[in-house]
Amino acid sequence: MDIRILPSNIANMIAAGEVVQRPASVVKELMENAVDAGADQVTVVITDAGRTLIQVIDNGCGMSPDEAVLCFERHATSKIASAEDLEDIRTFGFRGEALASIAAVAEVTLKTRREEDPVGCQVEFADSKHLATVETAAPKGSNFSVRNLFYNVPARRKFLKSDNVEFKHIVEEFTRVALTRPEIGFTLIHNGRDIHVLKPAKSLKFRIQDLLGNNAVDKVVDVAAETSVVAVSGYVCRPDAARKTVGSQFFFVNGRYFRSPYLHKAVMKAYEDQIADGAVPSYFLYLTVDPHSVDVNIHPTKTEVKFAEDNVIFQVIYACVREALGHLDGGIDFDRADVPELPVFGKDYERFRPDPVMPNVSFDPTYNPFEGMPESSGKADTPAWQGGNPSWQGGYVEKREDYGKLFEEKTIPTAATLIFQGKYILTPNKDGILLVHVRRARERILYERFLQAITRGGHVSQSALFPVQVQVGTANRLLFDEHAQLLSSLGFDIRPFGNDTIVVGGVPDGFSCDPDRVETLVQDLLLILSDDHTSLPGMMESAMAEKFARLGASGGKTLTSPIEAQRLIDTLFGCENAEYTPGGRKILSLLDADELEKKF
Repeated sequence: MDIRILPSNIANMIAAGEVVQRPASVVKELMENAVDAGADQVTVVITDAGRTLIQVIDNGCGMSPDEAVLCFERHATSKIASAEDLEDIRTFGFRGEALASIAAVAEVTLKTRREEDPVGCQVEFADSKHLATVETAAPKGSNFSVRNLFYNVPARRKFLKSDNVEFKHIVEEFTRVALTRPEIGFTLIHNGRDIHVLKPAKSLKFRIQDLLGNNAVDKVVDVAAETSVVAVSGYVCRPDAARKTVGSQFFFVNGRYFRSPYLHKAVMKAYEDQIADGAVPSYFLYLTVDPHSVDVNIHPTKTEVKFAEDNVIFQVIYACVREALGHLDGGIDFDRADVPELPVFGKDYERFRPDPVMPNVSFDPTYNPFEGMPESSGKADTPAWQGGNPSWQGGYVEKREDYGKLFEEKTIPTAATLIFQGKYILTPNKDGILLVHVRRARERILYERFLQAITRGGHVSQSALFPVQVQVGTANRLLFDEHAQLLSSLGFDIRPFGNDTIVVGGVPDGFSCDPDRVETLVQDLLLILSDDHTSLPGMMESAMAEKFARLGASGGKTLTSPIEAQRLIDTLFGCENAEYTPGGRKILSLLDADELEKKF
Protein backbone atom coordinates (compact mmCIF):
# COMPACT_ATOMS: atom_id res chain seq x y z
CA MET A 1 0.00 0.00 0.00
CA ASP A 2 1.39 3.39 -1.03
CA ILE A 3 0.18 6.37 0.98
CA ARG A 4 0.61 9.75 -0.60
CA ILE A 5 -0.51 13.33 -0.14
CA LEU A 6 -3.03 14.43 -2.76
CA PRO A 7 -2.09 17.41 -4.93
CA SER A 8 -3.83 20.58 -3.84
CA ASN A 9 -5.97 20.84 -6.96
CA ILE A 10 -7.37 17.30 -6.48
CA ALA A 11 -7.95 17.95 -2.77
CA ASN A 12 -9.82 21.12 -3.66
CA MET A 13 -11.97 19.23 -6.18
CA ILE A 14 -12.90 16.70 -3.50
CA ALA A 15 -13.73 19.49 -1.05
CA ALA A 16 -15.75 21.20 -3.75
CA GLY A 17 -18.03 18.17 -3.84
CA GLU A 18 -19.30 19.14 -0.39
CA VAL A 19 -19.63 22.89 -0.94
CA VAL A 20 -20.46 23.17 -4.67
CA GLN A 21 -23.17 20.63 -5.39
CA ARG A 22 -24.86 22.54 -8.22
CA PRO A 23 -24.99 26.11 -9.66
CA ALA A 24 -27.30 27.21 -6.82
CA SER A 25 -24.49 26.45 -4.34
CA VAL A 26 -22.24 28.98 -6.08
CA VAL A 27 -24.99 31.61 -6.03
CA LYS A 28 -25.54 31.05 -2.31
CA GLU A 29 -21.87 31.34 -1.37
CA LEU A 30 -21.20 34.44 -3.49
CA MET A 31 -24.36 36.23 -2.34
CA GLU A 32 -23.50 35.55 1.30
CA ASN A 33 -19.97 36.89 0.74
CA ALA A 34 -21.45 40.03 -0.83
CA VAL A 35 -23.70 40.60 2.18
CA ASP A 36 -20.77 40.03 4.57
CA ALA A 37 -18.77 42.62 2.58
CA GLY A 38 -21.28 45.30 3.60
CA ALA A 39 -23.00 45.72 0.23
CA ASP A 40 -26.37 47.44 0.02
CA GLN A 41 -26.92 46.36 -3.60
CA VAL A 42 -26.29 42.83 -4.95
CA THR A 43 -26.91 41.77 -8.56
CA VAL A 44 -26.94 38.15 -9.69
CA VAL A 45 -26.65 37.43 -13.44
CA ILE A 46 -27.27 33.87 -14.63
CA THR A 47 -26.85 32.34 -18.10
CA ASP A 48 -28.15 28.86 -18.96
CA ALA A 49 -29.17 28.17 -15.36
CA GLY A 50 -25.56 28.67 -14.23
CA ARG A 51 -23.87 26.24 -16.58
CA THR A 52 -22.39 29.01 -18.73
CA LEU A 53 -22.19 31.95 -16.33
CA ILE A 54 -22.83 32.90 -12.71
CA GLN A 55 -22.00 36.52 -12.01
CA VAL A 56 -22.47 38.22 -8.63
CA ILE A 57 -21.81 41.96 -8.41
CA ASP A 58 -21.81 43.93 -5.15
CA ASN A 59 -20.88 47.41 -3.96
CA GLY A 60 -19.28 46.21 -0.73
CA CYS A 61 -15.89 47.00 0.72
CA GLY A 62 -13.85 45.35 -2.06
CA MET A 63 -10.34 43.87 -1.75
CA SER A 64 -6.75 44.84 -2.38
CA PRO A 65 -4.77 42.95 -5.10
CA ASP A 66 -3.06 40.75 -2.50
CA GLU A 67 -6.35 39.94 -0.78
CA ALA A 68 -7.98 39.19 -4.13
CA VAL A 69 -5.44 36.43 -4.73
CA LEU A 70 -5.35 35.18 -1.15
CA CYS A 71 -9.12 34.75 -0.88
CA PHE A 72 -8.96 31.75 -3.26
CA GLU A 73 -6.72 29.77 -0.89
CA ARG A 74 -8.22 27.04 1.30
CA HIS A 75 -9.37 28.33 4.68
CA ALA A 76 -8.57 31.95 3.82
CA THR A 77 -10.97 34.12 5.83
CA SER A 78 -11.17 37.58 7.35
CA LYS A 79 -13.69 36.57 10.01
CA ILE A 80 -11.88 34.05 12.21
CA ALA A 81 -8.65 34.81 14.04
CA SER A 82 -8.79 32.45 17.04
CA ALA A 83 -10.65 29.36 18.27
CA GLU A 84 -12.80 31.58 20.49
CA ASP A 85 -14.16 33.34 17.40
CA LEU A 86 -15.86 30.11 16.35
CA GLU A 87 -18.22 30.55 19.29
CA ASP A 88 -19.23 34.06 18.30
CA ILE A 89 -20.04 33.81 14.59
CA ARG A 90 -22.32 36.58 13.31
CA THR A 91 -21.57 36.42 9.58
CA PHE A 92 -22.52 34.04 6.76
CA GLY A 93 -19.12 32.81 5.60
CA PHE A 94 -16.25 32.09 7.95
CA ARG A 95 -14.50 28.87 6.88
CA GLY A 96 -12.87 30.23 3.72
CA GLU A 97 -13.71 27.17 1.62
CA ALA A 98 -16.21 28.56 -0.86
CA LEU A 99 -13.95 30.46 -3.29
CA ALA A 100 -11.28 27.75 -3.25
CA SER A 101 -13.93 25.11 -4.01
CA ILE A 102 -15.48 27.17 -6.79
CA ALA A 103 -12.10 27.86 -8.39
CA ALA A 104 -11.39 24.11 -8.36
CA VAL A 105 -14.34 23.26 -10.64
CA ALA A 106 -14.84 26.42 -12.74
CA GLU A 107 -13.12 29.32 -14.46
CA VAL A 108 -13.31 32.34 -12.13
CA THR A 109 -12.61 36.00 -12.81
CA LEU A 110 -12.69 38.55 -9.97
CA LYS A 111 -12.73 42.30 -10.48
CA THR A 112 -12.54 44.29 -7.27
CA ARG A 113 -11.60 47.69 -5.86
CA ARG A 114 -11.56 49.26 -2.43
CA GLU A 115 -12.87 52.78 -2.02
CA GLU A 116 -9.42 54.13 -1.10
CA ASP A 117 -7.70 52.56 -4.13
CA PRO A 118 -7.40 54.60 -7.37
CA VAL A 119 -7.69 51.51 -9.61
CA GLY A 120 -8.95 48.00 -9.15
CA CYS A 121 -7.51 44.62 -10.04
CA GLN A 122 -8.61 41.60 -12.04
CA VAL A 123 -7.68 38.09 -10.84
CA GLU A 124 -8.19 34.90 -12.87
CA PHE A 125 -8.30 31.35 -11.54
CA ALA A 126 -9.02 27.94 -13.12
CA ASP A 127 -8.50 24.40 -11.87
CA SER A 128 -7.29 25.87 -8.53
CA LYS A 129 -4.44 27.66 -10.33
CA HIS A 130 -3.76 31.38 -10.28
CA LEU A 131 -3.52 32.42 -13.94
CA ALA A 132 -3.12 36.20 -13.89
CA THR A 133 -3.50 39.44 -11.95
CA VAL A 134 -3.80 42.78 -13.76
CA GLU A 135 -4.88 46.29 -12.93
CA THR A 136 -8.26 47.37 -14.29
CA ALA A 137 -10.87 50.04 -13.92
CA ALA A 138 -13.60 48.87 -11.57
CA PRO A 139 -16.28 50.38 -9.34
CA LYS A 140 -16.08 49.97 -5.58
CA GLY A 141 -16.95 46.44 -4.56
CA SER A 142 -16.47 42.99 -6.09
CA ASN A 143 -17.57 41.34 -9.33
CA PHE A 144 -17.24 37.53 -9.46
CA SER A 145 -17.75 35.78 -12.82
CA VAL A 146 -17.91 31.98 -12.65
CA ARG A 147 -17.88 30.34 -16.10
CA ASN A 148 -18.21 26.76 -17.31
CA LEU A 149 -19.04 25.19 -13.98
CA PHE A 150 -17.75 21.59 -13.66
CA TYR A 151 -15.88 21.90 -16.96
CA ASN A 152 -13.12 19.68 -15.54
CA VAL A 153 -15.50 17.28 -13.78
CA PRO A 154 -17.64 16.00 -16.67
CA ALA A 155 -19.36 13.36 -14.54
CA ARG A 156 -20.68 16.05 -12.17
CA ARG A 157 -21.76 18.28 -15.06
CA LYS A 158 -23.53 15.35 -16.73
CA PHE A 159 -25.71 14.75 -13.67
CA LEU A 160 -27.00 18.31 -13.49
CA LYS A 161 -30.75 18.50 -14.06
CA SER A 162 -32.53 20.50 -16.76
CA ASP A 163 -32.18 24.28 -16.90
CA ASN A 164 -35.62 24.80 -15.35
CA VAL A 165 -34.81 22.56 -12.39
CA GLU A 166 -31.37 24.08 -11.78
CA PHE A 167 -32.68 27.61 -12.07
CA LYS A 168 -35.49 26.76 -9.63
CA HIS A 169 -32.81 25.89 -7.06
CA ILE A 170 -31.05 29.17 -7.81
CA VAL A 171 -34.27 31.09 -7.19
CA GLU A 172 -34.70 29.28 -3.86
CA GLU A 173 -31.19 30.24 -2.69
CA PHE A 174 -31.66 33.81 -3.90
CA THR A 175 -34.94 34.00 -1.98
CA ARG A 176 -33.41 32.72 1.26
CA VAL A 177 -30.60 35.28 1.24
CA ALA A 178 -32.93 38.13 0.21
CA LEU A 179 -35.29 37.30 3.10
CA THR A 180 -32.45 37.65 5.61
CA ARG A 181 -31.66 41.23 4.61
CA PRO A 182 -34.77 43.23 3.61
CA GLU A 183 -32.71 46.44 3.87
CA ILE A 184 -30.49 45.39 0.94
CA GLY A 185 -31.47 45.65 -2.71
CA PHE A 186 -31.19 42.44 -4.75
CA THR A 187 -31.54 41.81 -8.49
CA LEU A 188 -31.76 38.46 -10.28
CA ILE A 189 -31.35 38.25 -14.07
CA HIS A 190 -31.60 35.05 -16.11
CA ASN A 191 -30.69 34.90 -19.80
CA GLY A 192 -31.11 38.67 -20.07
CA ARG A 193 -34.55 38.76 -18.40
CA ASP A 194 -35.22 40.41 -15.04
CA ILE A 195 -36.64 37.83 -12.64
CA HIS A 196 -36.49 39.87 -9.42
CA VAL A 197 -35.64 43.53 -8.97
CA LEU A 198 -35.90 44.12 -5.22
CA LYS A 199 -35.38 47.57 -3.81
CA PRO A 200 -34.53 47.96 -0.13
CA ALA A 201 -37.81 47.15 1.62
CA LYS A 202 -39.47 49.22 4.34
CA SER A 203 -40.19 46.08 6.32
CA LEU A 204 -39.88 42.32 6.16
CA LYS A 205 -43.51 42.05 5.08
CA PHE A 206 -42.83 44.14 1.97
CA ARG A 207 -39.80 41.97 1.14
CA ILE A 208 -41.92 38.80 1.42
CA GLN A 209 -44.55 40.38 -0.82
CA ASP A 210 -41.95 41.40 -3.42
CA LEU A 211 -40.42 37.93 -3.49
CA LEU A 212 -43.41 35.62 -3.12
CA GLY A 213 -46.38 37.72 -4.17
CA ASN A 214 -49.49 39.12 -2.51
CA ASN A 215 -50.81 35.65 -1.70
CA ALA A 216 -47.92 35.09 0.72
CA VAL A 217 -48.82 38.08 2.92
CA ASP A 218 -52.58 38.47 2.46
CA LYS A 219 -53.39 35.95 5.18
CA VAL A 220 -50.59 36.11 7.74
CA VAL A 221 -50.50 37.05 11.39
CA ASP A 222 -47.62 38.52 13.37
CA VAL A 223 -45.61 36.36 15.75
CA ALA A 224 -43.56 37.87 18.55
CA ALA A 225 -42.08 36.48 21.76
CA GLU A 226 -38.99 37.16 23.82
CA THR A 227 -37.44 35.01 26.51
CA SER A 228 -34.03 34.75 28.14
CA VAL A 229 -33.13 31.95 25.69
CA VAL A 230 -34.58 33.10 22.36
CA ALA A 231 -36.48 35.97 20.76
CA VAL A 232 -38.94 34.99 18.03
CA SER A 233 -40.49 37.29 15.42
CA GLY A 234 -42.03 36.98 11.98
CA TYR A 235 -45.25 35.76 10.42
CA VAL A 236 -47.35 32.63 10.15
CA CYS A 237 -50.27 32.10 7.81
CA ARG A 238 -53.88 31.75 8.85
CA PRO A 239 -55.12 28.15 9.10
CA ASP A 240 -57.49 28.59 6.13
CA ALA A 241 -54.49 29.57 3.95
CA ALA A 242 -52.52 26.36 4.59
CA ARG A 243 -51.80 24.39 1.43
CA LYS A 244 -50.54 20.91 0.59
CA THR A 245 -47.42 22.25 -1.09
CA VAL A 246 -44.17 22.75 0.76
CA GLY A 247 -41.99 25.73 -0.11
CA SER A 248 -42.85 28.79 1.98
CA GLN A 249 -41.52 27.52 5.28
CA PHE A 250 -38.54 29.54 6.50
CA PHE A 251 -36.49 29.48 9.70
CA PHE A 252 -33.72 32.01 10.31
CA VAL A 253 -31.36 32.29 13.27
CA ASN A 254 -29.28 35.41 13.79
CA GLY A 255 -29.91 36.36 10.17
CA ARG A 256 -28.98 32.95 8.74
CA TYR A 257 -31.38 30.55 6.98
CA PHE A 258 -31.51 27.01 8.35
CA ARG A 259 -33.60 23.86 8.10
CA SER A 260 -34.99 22.08 11.17
CA PRO A 261 -37.50 19.22 10.98
CA TYR A 262 -37.59 19.31 14.78
CA LEU A 263 -38.72 22.95 15.02
CA HIS A 264 -41.06 22.42 12.06
CA LYS A 265 -42.91 19.96 14.28
CA ALA A 266 -43.38 22.74 16.84
CA VAL A 267 -45.15 24.87 14.25
CA MET A 268 -47.28 21.95 13.04
CA LYS A 269 -48.24 21.13 16.62
CA ALA A 270 -49.46 24.71 17.08
CA TYR A 271 -51.78 24.24 14.08
CA GLU A 272 -53.11 20.95 15.44
CA ASP A 273 -56.83 20.43 14.63
CA GLN A 274 -56.91 23.74 12.71
CA ILE A 275 -55.74 22.67 9.24
CA ALA A 276 -56.68 19.82 6.93
CA ASP A 277 -54.68 16.60 6.87
CA GLY A 278 -51.70 16.94 4.57
CA ALA A 279 -51.80 20.75 4.54
CA VAL A 280 -48.69 22.71 5.54
CA PRO A 281 -48.83 26.33 6.74
CA SER A 282 -46.39 28.87 5.39
CA TYR A 283 -44.27 30.66 7.98
CA PHE A 284 -41.37 33.10 8.23
CA LEU A 285 -39.84 32.79 11.69
CA TYR A 286 -36.73 34.70 12.78
CA LEU A 287 -34.90 33.55 15.89
CA THR A 288 -32.36 35.60 17.77
CA VAL A 289 -30.13 33.75 20.24
CA ASP A 290 -26.78 34.21 21.90
CA PRO A 291 -24.16 33.16 19.28
CA HIS A 292 -22.46 31.07 21.96
CA SER A 293 -25.61 28.92 22.27
CA VAL A 294 -25.82 27.83 18.63
CA ASP A 295 -23.41 25.84 16.47
CA VAL A 296 -23.67 26.77 12.79
CA ASN A 297 -20.71 24.61 11.74
CA ILE A 298 -22.26 21.14 11.71
CA HIS A 299 -23.10 20.91 8.00
CA PRO A 300 -20.93 21.51 4.88
CA THR A 301 -23.44 23.98 3.41
CA LYS A 302 -24.30 25.46 6.84
CA THR A 303 -28.04 24.84 6.35
CA GLU A 304 -28.37 22.95 9.64
CA VAL A 305 -27.58 24.27 13.10
CA LYS A 306 -27.48 22.89 16.62
CA PHE A 307 -28.99 24.74 19.56
CA ALA A 308 -27.79 24.25 23.10
CA GLU A 309 -31.38 24.40 24.40
CA ASP A 310 -33.43 23.22 21.44
CA ASN A 311 -36.21 21.81 23.66
CA VAL A 312 -36.78 25.26 25.16
CA ILE A 313 -36.84 26.86 21.70
CA PHE A 314 -39.35 24.20 20.60
CA GLN A 315 -41.71 25.17 23.42
CA VAL A 316 -41.30 28.90 22.79
CA ILE A 317 -42.09 28.54 19.07
CA TYR A 318 -45.11 26.36 19.80
CA ALA A 319 -46.44 28.78 22.42
CA CYS A 320 -46.00 32.00 20.40
CA VAL A 321 -47.48 30.52 17.20
CA ARG A 322 -50.39 29.09 19.17
CA GLU A 323 -50.97 32.48 20.79
CA ALA A 324 -50.89 34.28 17.43
CA LEU A 325 -53.48 31.88 16.01
CA GLY A 326 -55.58 32.29 19.13
CA HIS A 327 -56.09 35.98 18.36
CA LEU A 328 -57.96 34.96 15.22
CA ASP A 329 -60.81 33.60 17.36
CA GLY A 330 -61.76 37.01 18.75
CA GLY A 331 -65.12 38.63 18.11
CA ILE A 332 -65.94 41.62 15.92
CA ASP A 333 -64.01 44.75 16.79
CA PHE A 334 -66.57 47.54 16.85
CA ASP A 335 -63.91 50.13 17.65
CA ARG A 336 -62.35 49.94 14.20
CA ALA A 337 -62.41 53.26 12.36
CA ASP A 338 -63.48 51.75 9.06
CA VAL A 339 -66.57 49.97 10.39
CA PRO A 340 -69.67 51.61 8.83
CA GLU A 341 -72.08 53.33 11.18
CA LEU A 342 -75.45 51.67 11.67
CA PRO A 343 -78.43 54.06 11.20
CA VAL A 344 -80.11 55.13 14.45
CA PHE A 345 -83.84 55.83 14.39
CA GLY A 346 -85.42 58.19 16.87
CA LYS A 347 -88.33 57.29 19.12
CA ASP A 348 -90.76 59.24 16.85
CA TYR A 349 -89.75 57.39 13.68
CA GLU A 350 -92.99 55.39 13.49
CA ARG A 351 -95.05 58.51 14.13
CA PHE A 352 -93.57 60.48 11.25
CA ARG A 353 -92.98 57.59 8.82
CA PRO A 354 -95.08 58.27 5.68
CA ASP A 355 -97.87 55.84 4.85
CA PRO A 356 -97.07 53.49 1.99
CA VAL A 357 -98.73 54.41 -1.31
CA MET A 358 -100.19 51.44 -3.15
CA PRO A 359 -100.43 51.59 -6.97
CA ASN A 360 -103.91 51.85 -8.46
CA VAL A 361 -104.47 48.81 -10.71
CA SER A 362 -107.47 48.51 -13.06
CA PHE A 363 -108.41 45.66 -15.38
CA ASP A 364 -111.38 44.40 -17.46
CA PRO A 365 -112.57 41.07 -16.04
CA THR A 366 -114.68 40.40 -19.17
CA TYR A 367 -111.79 40.60 -21.66
CA ASN A 368 -111.20 37.37 -23.64
CA PRO A 369 -108.06 37.36 -25.86
CA PHE A 370 -109.35 34.39 -27.89
CA GLU A 371 -112.70 35.91 -28.71
CA GLY A 372 -113.11 36.56 -32.45
CA MET A 373 -110.47 34.10 -33.64
CA PRO A 374 -111.45 32.08 -36.81
CA GLU A 375 -112.33 28.42 -36.55
CA SER A 376 -109.54 26.01 -37.52
CA SER A 377 -110.13 24.13 -40.76
CA GLY A 378 -106.88 22.15 -40.51
CA LYS A 379 -106.05 22.99 -44.19
CA ALA A 380 -106.06 26.72 -44.88
CA ASP A 381 -102.66 27.69 -43.47
CA THR A 382 -99.37 26.12 -42.50
CA PRO A 383 -99.20 25.35 -38.77
CA ALA A 384 -96.62 27.35 -36.80
CA TRP A 385 -94.71 24.24 -35.74
CA GLN A 386 -94.06 23.48 -39.42
CA GLY A 387 -92.64 26.89 -40.20
CA GLY A 388 -95.80 28.93 -40.73
CA ASN A 389 -96.14 32.56 -39.64
CA PRO A 390 -99.46 32.90 -37.78
CA SER A 391 -101.05 36.31 -37.27
CA TRP A 392 -104.17 37.60 -35.59
CA GLN A 393 -105.44 38.85 -38.94
CA GLY A 394 -105.48 35.58 -40.87
CA GLY A 395 -103.23 32.94 -39.38
CA TYR A 396 -104.00 30.29 -36.85
CA VAL A 397 -102.20 27.69 -34.82
CA GLU A 398 -103.24 24.15 -35.62
CA LYS A 399 -103.88 21.89 -32.68
CA ARG A 400 -102.25 18.47 -33.25
CA GLU A 401 -103.30 15.28 -31.59
CA ASP A 402 -99.69 14.05 -31.32
CA TYR A 403 -98.29 17.28 -29.85
CA GLY A 404 -97.56 15.73 -26.45
CA LYS A 405 -95.34 13.04 -27.94
CA LEU A 406 -92.61 15.63 -28.48
CA PHE A 407 -92.18 15.89 -24.71
CA GLU A 408 -92.48 12.25 -23.72
CA GLU A 409 -89.76 11.28 -21.19
CA LYS A 410 -87.01 9.32 -22.86
CA THR A 411 -85.56 6.64 -20.62
CA ILE A 412 -82.34 4.74 -21.16
CA PRO A 413 -82.64 1.11 -20.13
CA THR A 414 -80.16 0.33 -17.34
CA ALA A 415 -79.64 -2.48 -14.88
CA ALA A 416 -81.29 -1.98 -11.53
CA THR A 417 -78.68 0.03 -9.64
CA LEU A 418 -78.57 1.63 -6.22
CA ILE A 419 -76.18 4.43 -5.20
CA PHE A 420 -75.34 4.39 -1.51
CA GLN A 421 -74.06 7.65 0.03
CA GLY A 422 -72.54 8.56 -3.33
CA LYS A 423 -69.64 6.23 -2.50
CA TYR A 424 -70.84 2.82 -3.58
CA ILE A 425 -72.84 1.28 -6.40
CA LEU A 426 -74.94 -1.84 -5.81
CA THR A 427 -76.16 -3.71 -8.85
CA PRO A 428 -77.45 -7.29 -9.30
CA ASN A 429 -75.81 -9.85 -11.54
CA LYS A 430 -76.37 -13.56 -12.12
CA ASP A 431 -74.24 -14.59 -9.12
CA GLY A 432 -75.44 -12.09 -6.52
CA ILE A 433 -75.03 -8.38 -5.80
CA LEU A 434 -72.01 -6.53 -7.13
CA LEU A 435 -70.58 -3.69 -4.99
CA VAL A 436 -68.43 -1.06 -6.71
CA HIS A 437 -66.27 1.49 -4.88
CA VAL A 438 -66.93 4.70 -6.86
CA ARG A 439 -63.73 6.63 -6.13
CA ARG A 440 -61.48 3.63 -6.72
CA ALA A 441 -63.31 2.83 -9.95
CA ARG A 442 -62.67 6.37 -11.15
CA GLU A 443 -59.03 6.07 -10.13
CA ARG A 444 -58.58 2.94 -12.27
CA ILE A 445 -60.35 4.54 -15.26
CA LEU A 446 -58.32 7.76 -15.02
CA TYR A 447 -55.08 5.83 -14.49
CA GLU A 448 -55.44 3.96 -17.76
CA ARG A 449 -56.47 7.13 -19.59
CA PHE A 450 -53.54 9.11 -18.20
CA LEU A 451 -51.06 6.32 -18.82
CA GLN A 452 -52.16 6.16 -22.44
CA ALA A 453 -51.99 9.97 -22.69
CA ILE A 454 -48.44 10.07 -21.30
CA THR A 455 -47.15 7.30 -23.57
CA ARG A 456 -49.18 8.09 -26.69
CA GLY A 457 -50.65 11.57 -26.17
CA GLY A 458 -54.09 12.89 -26.93
CA HIS A 459 -56.04 13.11 -23.66
CA VAL A 460 -59.34 15.01 -23.85
CA SER A 461 -59.37 18.48 -22.29
CA GLN A 462 -62.26 20.68 -21.27
CA SER A 463 -61.81 24.43 -21.53
CA ALA A 464 -62.69 26.75 -18.68
CA LEU A 465 -65.34 29.36 -19.47
CA PHE A 466 -63.04 31.98 -17.97
CA PRO A 467 -59.30 31.17 -17.64
CA VAL A 468 -58.18 31.11 -14.01
CA GLN A 469 -55.08 33.08 -13.01
CA VAL A 470 -53.10 31.60 -10.09
CA GLN A 471 -50.04 33.16 -8.48
CA VAL A 472 -47.63 30.34 -7.62
CA GLY A 473 -44.28 32.10 -7.10
CA THR A 474 -41.22 32.17 -9.33
CA ALA A 475 -39.76 28.81 -8.28
CA ASN A 476 -43.08 26.99 -8.64
CA ARG A 477 -43.80 28.57 -12.01
CA LEU A 478 -40.55 27.05 -13.23
CA LEU A 479 -41.92 23.65 -12.21
CA PHE A 480 -44.82 24.12 -14.61
CA ASP A 481 -42.39 25.17 -17.33
CA GLU A 482 -40.33 22.03 -16.72
CA HIS A 483 -43.35 19.71 -17.05
CA ALA A 484 -45.29 21.68 -19.69
CA GLN A 485 -45.24 18.83 -22.22
CA LEU A 486 -46.40 16.26 -19.66
CA LEU A 487 -49.26 18.47 -18.46
CA SER A 488 -50.34 19.19 -22.02
CA SER A 489 -50.42 15.49 -22.89
CA LEU A 490 -52.68 14.88 -19.87
CA GLY A 491 -55.15 17.53 -20.97
CA PHE A 492 -54.08 20.54 -18.89
CA ASP A 493 -53.96 23.91 -20.63
CA ILE A 494 -51.54 25.83 -18.39
CA ARG A 495 -49.58 28.82 -19.65
CA PRO A 496 -47.05 31.13 -17.97
CA PHE A 497 -48.08 34.68 -17.13
CA GLY A 498 -45.22 36.86 -15.92
CA ASN A 499 -42.50 35.49 -13.67
CA ASP A 500 -44.63 34.06 -10.86
CA THR A 501 -48.12 33.39 -12.24
CA ILE A 502 -49.82 30.79 -14.44
CA VAL A 503 -53.13 30.87 -16.32
CA VAL A 504 -55.22 27.68 -16.37
CA GLY A 505 -57.32 27.63 -19.52
CA GLY A 506 -58.39 23.98 -19.46
CA VAL A 507 -58.28 20.80 -17.39
CA PRO A 508 -58.64 17.10 -18.25
CA ASP A 509 -62.13 15.70 -18.75
CA GLY A 510 -63.55 14.79 -15.35
CA PHE A 511 -61.83 17.62 -13.44
CA SER A 512 -63.74 20.71 -12.30
CA CYS A 513 -63.25 24.11 -13.99
CA ASP A 514 -64.63 25.99 -10.97
CA PRO A 515 -62.09 28.72 -10.02
CA ASP A 516 -61.84 27.60 -6.38
CA ARG A 517 -61.36 23.98 -7.45
CA VAL A 518 -58.75 25.06 -10.01
CA GLU A 519 -56.67 26.84 -7.34
CA THR A 520 -56.76 23.73 -5.17
CA LEU A 521 -55.89 21.63 -8.22
CA VAL A 522 -52.83 23.80 -8.89
CA GLN A 523 -51.58 23.22 -5.35
CA ASP A 524 -52.05 19.47 -5.78
CA LEU A 525 -50.22 19.57 -9.11
CA LEU A 526 -47.28 21.32 -7.49
CA LEU A 527 -47.12 18.58 -4.90
CA ILE A 528 -47.03 15.91 -7.61
CA LEU A 529 -44.56 17.71 -9.87
CA SER A 530 -42.14 18.46 -7.03
CA ASP A 531 -41.82 14.77 -6.11
CA ASP A 532 -38.76 12.91 -7.32
CA HIS A 533 -39.68 10.14 -9.75
CA THR A 534 -37.69 7.16 -10.92
CA SER A 535 -36.11 7.48 -14.34
CA LEU A 536 -36.50 3.79 -15.19
CA PRO A 537 -38.37 3.33 -18.49
CA GLY A 538 -42.07 2.71 -17.92
CA MET A 539 -41.97 3.18 -14.14
CA MET A 540 -41.90 6.98 -14.19
CA GLU A 541 -44.92 7.12 -16.53
CA SER A 542 -46.83 4.66 -14.36
CA ALA A 543 -46.02 6.56 -11.14
CA MET A 544 -47.08 9.88 -12.63
CA ALA A 545 -50.29 8.44 -14.08
CA GLU A 546 -51.16 6.90 -10.71
CA LYS A 547 -50.73 10.20 -8.86
CA PHE A 548 -52.75 12.17 -11.38
CA ALA A 549 -55.47 9.50 -11.34
CA ARG A 550 -55.69 9.63 -7.56
CA LEU A 551 -55.95 13.41 -7.75
CA GLY A 552 -58.73 13.30 -10.34
CA ALA A 553 -60.68 10.58 -8.54
CA SER A 554 -60.67 12.46 -5.23
CA GLY A 555 -62.19 15.55 -6.85
CA GLY A 556 -64.85 13.79 -8.93
CA LYS A 557 -68.51 14.73 -8.90
CA THR A 558 -70.94 12.85 -6.66
CA LEU A 559 -72.99 10.23 -8.48
CA THR A 560 -76.69 11.10 -8.46
CA SER A 561 -78.43 8.95 -11.06
CA PRO A 562 -78.53 5.26 -12.01
CA ILE A 563 -77.62 6.21 -15.58
CA GLU A 564 -74.32 7.75 -14.41
CA ALA A 565 -73.68 4.72 -12.21
CA GLN A 566 -74.25 2.28 -15.06
CA ARG A 567 -72.02 4.32 -17.36
CA LEU A 568 -69.24 4.21 -14.75
CA ILE A 569 -69.58 0.42 -14.42
CA ASP A 570 -69.48 -0.04 -18.19
CA THR A 571 -66.35 2.12 -18.48
CA LEU A 572 -64.70 0.28 -15.60
CA PHE A 573 -65.21 -3.12 -17.22
CA GLY A 574 -63.64 -1.71 -20.37
CA CYS A 575 -60.35 -1.29 -18.48
CA GLU A 576 -57.52 -3.80 -18.63
CA ASN A 577 -57.86 -4.43 -14.88
CA ALA A 578 -61.28 -3.68 -13.37
CA GLU A 579 -60.67 -5.35 -10.00
CA TYR A 580 -57.85 -3.32 -8.46
CA THR A 581 -56.57 0.24 -8.38
CA PRO A 582 -53.00 0.95 -9.56
CA GLY A 583 -51.99 0.80 -5.90
CA GLY A 584 -53.53 -2.65 -5.43
CA ARG A 585 -56.74 -1.76 -3.56
CA LYS A 586 -59.95 -3.63 -4.32
CA ILE A 587 -62.55 -1.92 -6.51
CA LEU A 588 -65.21 -4.67 -6.70
CA SER A 589 -66.81 -7.00 -4.19
CA LEU A 590 -69.46 -9.66 -4.86
CA LEU A 591 -72.07 -10.77 -2.35
CA ASP A 592 -73.30 -14.14 -3.58
CA ALA A 593 -76.53 -15.87 -2.59
CA ASP A 594 -74.88 -17.87 0.21
CA GLU A 595 -73.44 -14.73 1.84
CA LEU A 596 -76.79 -12.98 1.61
CA GLU A 597 -78.52 -15.99 3.16
CA LYS A 598 -76.14 -15.88 6.13
CA LYS A 599 -77.30 -12.32 6.89
CA PHE A 600 -80.74 -13.67 7.89
